[in-house]
Amino acid sequence: MNARNQAFQYRPLTTIEVASFQEQGYLQLGQVLTSEGVAQMREECMQAWSATKGNFDPDKSWLQNALLPNIHHQSPLVREYYFSGPLVDVAEQLIGSNIKGATSQLTFKMRGNTKPFGWHQDNGYGQLNPYNAISCLTALDHTDQDNGCLWLIPGSHRQGQIEVGAAGSAAERATQSELIVAADDKKAIPVPMKAGECLIFNCWTLHKSEGNFSSTRDRRILFLRYADADAVEVYRDNAPRLGRLLRGNTKFPSVMAFEQDL
Repeated sequence: MNARNQAFQYRPLTTIEVASFQEQGYLQLGQVLTSEGVAQMREECMQAWSATKGNFDPDKSWLQNALLPNIHHQSPLVREYYFSGPLVDVAEQLIGSNIKGATSQLTFKMRGNTKPFGWHQDNGYGQLNPYNAISCLTALDHTDQDNGCLWLIPGSHRQGQIEVGAAGSAAERATQSELIVAADDKKAIPVPMKAGECLIFNCWTLHKSEGNFSSTRDRRILFLRYADADAVEVYRDNAPRLGRLLRGNTKFPSVMAFEQDL
């Protein structure tokens, strides 16, 4: 194992964990980055964030303040984590033997950003079929209710895809009004995390976050999404979702030949 890989902590899911994920629609993995890995990933991500985004600005849009797409193009450690880190093994256990990377982005709520983000499904912003894509949130800071940790509704994935009426690509959807759905707050649970821990959930699991009301702490999260290698974009007439093939095979030559991330 080389020095870079020592930033990651690998372990297979147990049969109990797989069953829990299938039943509840989410799973807390615990520590997937070492303390050294957290420090290095945070440094690389912040270099990219500072160069592109700067400080929180209340006059900027939610998209400008909270998201930085394709972070693996700017952070070597994120790139390796995305393409060959422990989450690829997890994706193979939960999705199947054919896996591709679907999304990498920073999802930040810097101190001062008190904007909440309401209930939604990740597949609402980028509807992929088959409906077994997973979202993986790796915390770069300790997250809790004070600085805007995630909330989710266990078992909510079982209701399937909720149609909200927006059209267009994932990027176009993200710039439109938020695709918020109705949900029962009484069923929700907060999911605090320590830096270096990861939360994964089903593409249909309802989740939200409140604002960051801490005056001293940021809430920085690396968001990675994995999908079946043959997953198509429903919102683009079922065109294949492009992304690097990580495991197995695909029936789509365009995915097999995709070179943007090679």
